[in-house]
Amino acid sequence: MSVTIWHNPRCSKSRQALKLLTDRGIEPAIVEYLKAPPSPTELRDALDRLGMAPRELMRRKEPPYKAESLDDEALPDEALIRAMHDHPVLIERPVVFAGGKAALGRPPERILDIL
Repeated sequence: MSVTIWHNPRCSKSRQALKLLTDRGIEPAIVEYLKAPPSPTELRDALDRLGMAPRELMRRKEPPYKAESLDDEALPDEALIRAMHDHPVLIERPVVFAGGKAALGRPPERILDIL
């Protein structure tokens, strides 16, 4: 099974999720999303797989959230998706993809549900 992780090596939860995978003999494709932000299409696909609305995948305490007025409930989903692409620090992590499914690794053990 092909497994991919949107990973931030500076994040303890992301490191824990990666360790859970490697401890099970899974060598995932690692995407350091801060260096290579997912496209809006990839973000929409991730949200569909996660069953989440864009705001649910956003880190609301990050400076761009306030600076871009992303707390405005009138903003359409596409504006939030574009903001996550433009400011990938807004994307909650880690996100793991396997077998056509996705899981947000908060807590990291949640990724085991899709393996």
